[in-house]
Amino acid sequence: MNSAATRAQAQDLLDFIDAGPSPWHAVHECERRLQAAGFSRLDEAARWALTPGGRYYTTRGGSSLIAFIVGTDASAAAGMTLIGAHTDSPGLRLKPQPAAEASGMLRLGVEVYGNPLLATFADRDLALAGRVNVRAGDGFASRLLRFEEPLLRLPNLAIHMNREANESGLKFNKQTELPLLLGVAANGAEAEARFRQLLADRLDADPADLLTWELLAWDTQKSAFWGGDGEFIAAGRLDNLASCHAALSALLAAPASRGTCALALFDHEEAGSESAIGAGGSFVADVVARLAAAAGLDAEDQRRMLAQSFFISADMAHACHPNFPAAYEPDHHALVNAGPVIKHNANQRYSTSAASAARFMACCARAGVPCQQYVHRTDLGCGSTIGPIVAARLGIASVDVGAPLWAMHSIRESAGTLDHAYMIAALTAAFAA
Repeated sequence: MNSAATRAQAQDLLDFIDAGPSPWHAVHECERRLQAAGFSRLDEAARWALTPGGRYYTTRGGSSLIAFIVGTDASAAAGMTLIGAHTDSPGLRLKPQPAAEASGMLRLGVEVYGNPLLATFADRDLALAGRVNVRAGDGFASRLLRFEEPLLRLPNLAIHMNREANESGLKFNKQTELPLLLGVAANGAEAEARFRQLLADRLDADPADLLTWELLAWDTQKSAFWGGDGEFIAAGRLDNLASCHAALSALLAAPASRGTCALALFDHEEAGSESAIGAGGSFVADVVARLAAAAGLDAEDQRRMLAQSFFISADMAHACHPNFPAAYEPDHHALVNAGPVIKHNANQRYSTSAASAARFMACCARAGVPCQQYVHRTDLGCGSTIGPIVAARLGIASVDVGAPLWAMHSIRESAGTLDHAYMIAALTAAFAA
């Protein structure tokens, strides 16, 4: 089933995920790959000078990124193809003053970010990753921080004290039962000081110079293939770094074309996208406006250009779980290793229309890959994506697609090896249209 090329693409995804334990690290890895491919970095605070066929990218907040290849045709009729995904994943994030002692242990307080499967964070080898703002002169500098070794743990309560766990499910009180264990409390050593020293030692900085941080708990277990023939992959943050990687791979393979090809990776999707760096902010509209200005398009021509454009919202899709068939709409099972999934919802939780679905089907046909269609059970609430948000902000035709995924929002998710190659091929065909 899996060719050497397919496995190589999946391995590159696993390497990409392992390099990106936080949204800031993920964007840093995207920047590294873009620069290696000849893309030039643009500063949002500077004036832009764009040339037809030029390859550029810009970031906002360190965790959102937009990259693009300027179209060779400056007219409004050329349009653009935009693929969007998100860099964040649900999980546990440290509070501003996290360190405290309880029952002889040093613990770190956390907030729940997004909607993770909390039980999956128990009994895992956790570490910290993110960024720390360190005093520099009269200002500060943001520094990436990543602990590779297991540092934290959320031990389960033994079955002897939680007899109903296997019948009623494992549940955690978000305030009192989620603090992560860091170490044994030391006599005379303040918890805050010990925590600051831990970060300072890793950053080679003075503890007093650590101003603020955005840090999350991540699972240090490496991403891996599994299955009898390695036909599946297991990793943290497949939702949605798999889509980020597929879209980035497609853009890096795209030649200069008549219309602009663009990639938008947003933070804060799991928290609702309403932020300056999220899909609900102005980031993508600001870049579109600057692209239009560089092409000499006035306000009306920019709207004409958007009317000729297409947006693909690439997020993960719910793969049918063979142990829980009743959880799925019976006539719309999304199967693993059976191709990209087009996601539909009559109430616009997904942005797909009949026309945009047909357009993506054509991309799959040109790429020679199968595709599937998915609808959530009518009696279950349906999640949403950046698709409806970006489509509404730009007034652009849009489709929601994704690779099938098991255990969405678990600390360790699973997907198909072949599906990732299918998704890269479909998105590459979309840029070549």
